[in-house]
Amino acid sequence: MSNSNINNKKFTGPNLNVTLICPDCKQFPPDLIERFSEGDIICGQCGLVLSDRIVDTRSEWRTFQNDDKNTDDPSRVGDASNSLYDTEDLTTMISYAPNSNSGGSKNSLNKIQQKSLVDKKNYALQKAYQKISELCNGYQLPKSASDAAKHLYKAVREDRLLKGKTQDSIMAATILLGCRRADVPRTLEEIRALTNVPTKQIAKVTGLIKKIIRSHLNNDDASTSIVDETSSLTTHSAEDLIRRFCSHLGLSLAITSASEYVARKCHDLGVLAGRSPTTIAATSIFLAAKLLGDTKLTQQQIRDKTGVSIGTIKNSYKILQENAKDLIDPAWEANSKVKRENTPKS
Repeated sequence: MSNSNINNKKFTGPNLNVTLICPDCKQFPPDLIERFSEGDIICGQCGLVLSDRIVDTRSEWRTFQNDDKNTDDPSRVGDASNSLYDTEDLTTMISYAPNSNSGGSKNSLNKIQQKSLVDKKNYALQKAYQKISELCNGYQLPKSASDAAKHLYKAVREDRLLKGKTQDSIMAATILLGCRRADVPRTLEEIRALTNVPTKQIAKVTGLIKKIIRSHLNNDDASTSIVDETSSLTTHSAEDLIRRFCSHLGLSLAITSASEYVARKCHDLGVLAGRSPTTIAATSIFLAAKLLGDTKLTQQQIRDKTGVSIGTIKNSYKILQENAKDLIDPAWEANSKVKRENTPKS
């Protein structure tokens, strides 16, 4: 017999598969319902109980911590690991039962355990995280910025370069860098108003934290993965600030887009090199507003919203005027959208 005939031959042996079928309705395929709470298997058609001692094979979600409280706590044993703290191991907790019939022995054990579990390092971290959250929530910053600031604070808080620096200044610097990492950059002046830490002190601590980040990268420290994620976002551009500043000033979308274009050209051509992104953003907004015919916007208004002094805006504006030919989109003049000769000299 050839191999092809063997392969094409049907198997006609008995069906050895065991199938549980209701003896009353004899429906096939059977419609069986497993009721683990009662331990029964019943027929979905006629309701006949086919088995009354089935074993619940589902995952165990019960904990014995809250037995004395008569509450339903579907949690697994031990707390979930938290990368913000140093301890991530599972522990056994003795619950506190105020109305327990076991007397005061159980509650006494609970108090003793709570005292023994006090970790001063994690307690200090918890207090710092709480303050960072309060500051970020007060300024309506997203949770991603708050979490980035907390991770960064944990990574650098014990570095020797920050020895002698106040906790407030370290928190202010980590919030500043956390905002940049979350793509919601804030200026030094805004962080100063939020934390009441002087801008010079924030800038100094921020520079030290950047130095710590670079050292971690050079040492290839795997224990501080957040440093790798934050290192590429420790700076921000003027374009990141312009849209928010224009929104605060109530400017149109056309002026906002023109300001972003001017700031982008400044970066590409090296105009205002060495100036802070906030200064470039404020000056670009002033130039774009004047080019598009907004005569109501003053340098005083820009100073109030951006924190850049009027003198700095004037000096930077003169430099932009000298390079206006390279900073203005030719299409603007072709469409009679702007006229350079109409811009003020200062």
